[in-house]
Amino acid sequence: MNIIFFGTPQFAVPALEQLLAVPEINVLAVVTQPDKRRGRGQEPSPSPIKAIASSHALPVWQPRSVKKDAETLENLRQSEADAFVVVAYGQILSQSILDMPRLGCINAHGSLLPYYRGAAPIQWSLYHGETETGITTMLMDAGMDTGPMLLKATTPIALLDTSLDLARSLADQAADLLVQTLQGLADRTIQPIPQDNERATYAPLIQKQDYVIDWSRSALALHNQIRGFYPNCVATFRDSVLKVSATVPLDGVERSVLPPDVQELEAEWSGWRDRSMSVGSVVGILKQQGVVVQTGEGLLLLREVQLAGRRSQSGWDFANGTRLEVGESLGSQ
Repeated sequence: MNIIFFGTPQFAVPALEQLLAVPEINVLAVVTQPDKRRGRGQEPSPSPIKAIASSHALPVWQPRSVKKDAETLENLRQSEADAFVVVAYGQILSQSILDMPRLGCINAHGSLLPYYRGAAPIQWSLYHGETETGITTMLMDAGMDTGPMLLKATTPIALLDTSLDLARSLADQAADLLVQTLQGLADRTIQPIPQDNERATYAPLIQKQDYVIDWSRSALALHNQIRGFYPNCVATFRDSVLKVSATVPLDGVERSVLPPDVQELEAEWSGWRDRSMSVGSVVGILKQQGVVVQTGEGLLLLREVQLAGRRSQSGWDFANGTRLEVGESLGSQ
């Protein structure tokens, strides 16, 4: 089977590497986003997918707009590929591109469709406290993740999983599922299944306001926000920006799912629930763990934070370094 691979970020790398390792699959070329300027020198930096493609001496096409770039469109037509495989490419394909390959355009999406259609399914599934997600391969159509489904694979979500953890797991899962999907399409053992649009939910682009921590929300809701939008959620501390990147909800979950070292200290932190504190206030400092904050519902342990202009540090080191006192308040940015 001859394919062209469309992808850009690290999430797509396992899929490309897996496809390159299958003898029956021939990757003709790679389409990825243009190089971005990064760092102090603003030097052009290739996407992770371009780096892999270049190491395998594959042709790489980087149109600014794949729908309008005449040269890329002609290259795609002349390739006569059996399928286009799309994993987190970052551009919308026109109907003329979707119609080019014999078997269609196959996409690996980071959710169990029709749930969490859109740009950020991993982040929003965590934000909403899902305990399970997965990968769906589908035949692409003109809609946003609305095409008929091909194969699904599920994966559990643990309490402390962040979007980065989950993305790594799902990237490997997508790689395996894409190989199975292409093989199934080739031998006609897969039957596309239409999505139930009435059950669809959406995962839009993350906006700046989504990162702001509102301490009046529950401890569990804040934990899900912080791990979902890892590592970018922010509050304020002593008139400075405080980034919060790792937490543990001490309320709203079963005791058995808490980290063992936090369970061992339950006798200490459980008594802090009786302290009459306003939301956002520090109700206690848990030894070797971090800062415990009063939320709108329950207590939240801050295990990893970062003050503006400083490196990330444990909540325990933060408390010691700032000489944090019980009763101090953390605000919303």
